[in-house]
Amino acid sequence: MTNPSADDARPANAGRASAPDQTPQARTPDGAGNAETAAVQAEIAASQAEAAAAEAEMAAAKAEAAFAGAGAPADGAADGGQPLLRLVGIEKHFGPVRALMDVNLDVPTGQVTAIVGDNGAGKSTLIKTISGIWQPEHGEIIWEGKPVRLHSPKDASDLGIATVYQDLALADNLDIVQNMFLGRELVRHWQLDEVSMEKNAKRTMADLSVVTIRSVRQPVGSLSGGQRQAVAVARAVLRQARLVILDEPTAALGVTQTRVVLDLIGRLKSQGIAVIVISHNLNDVFSVADRLAVLRLGQVVAVGPKERFDTESVVDLMTTGTSRRLAAVSAEQSSGSSSEH
Repeated sequence: MTNPSADDARPANAGRASAPDQTPQARTPDGAGNAETAAVQAEIAASQAEAAAAEAEMAAAKAEAAFAGAGAPADGAADGGQPLLRLVGIEKHFGPVRALMDVNLDVPTGQVTAIVGDNGAGKSTLIKTISGIWQPEHGEIIWEGKPVRLHSPKDASDLGIATVYQDLALADNLDIVQNMFLGRELVRHWQLDEVSMEKNAKRTMADLSVVTIRSVRQPVGSLSGGQRQAVAVARAVLRQARLVILDEPTAALGVTQTRVVLDLIGRLKSQGIAVIVISHNLNDVFSVADRLAVLRLGQVVAVGPKERFDTESVVDLMTTGTSRRLAAVSAEQSSGSSSEH
């Protein structure tokens, strides 16, 4: 019996080159296939995130536009009733300069409406239009539901609109009583009725809780800034104003005098008098206002209850005309209201 040779003991494929594996995994370096798949998935996820961000931005823009549109006349009084003053589509031009463009604004009775805006926004033009100094080229001024034409400050005053400008228009050489009745002096038996005028001045000051003035016979030139503001406001109230417009009432005042003026505004409101405050001081605005209207380049870019605003959003609106923060808050409030229903 013969032994098998060494060659016979070797496997049949010994000495042959192994055939290459034809599968893709064998040709690709170890782990590269998984990495490529992960990269594709990451790219898809990034595309989806980008699309979601675009949708969110579009929703925010729509919400912001809806909020800015709140300046339409339908915004109305807080109780849904007829506002005391309504401006509809007011436009005022000075040659090629359009100082006011399609301004819509409601001023309710017994509320403080603050109008804010940067220099050149149209604030002064707006209050002078309401005060009868300038007449608009287009639009309507509606007082208690009826269209009116204000051809002069007297027309506005006869309706009950009183404007206290920043310079206050007080005569420093006259006392408080003489300033309050200047141009409307009371006469009895062909003589000035000094006694009645003094009593009325004291009563008006008392109604407004003005306690910092020693005597109504004190010369106005000796008063502080806050006291002078109080005299100017008391003069408006004495003339039975139903709407008082205050132009920068706390400008250049100290902390104590500013507090006096802000308290005075609150008392006007408590007496059912509508108040418009023009101011650059947002801290003062938020402390007294019920509603805010933001002007930019002659247009009302946003208006509504002060709870919708904060300092950052107002600054954004004043400088750029838009506020993503405000739009996001508005969209969130709208979403919350929908979910409640």
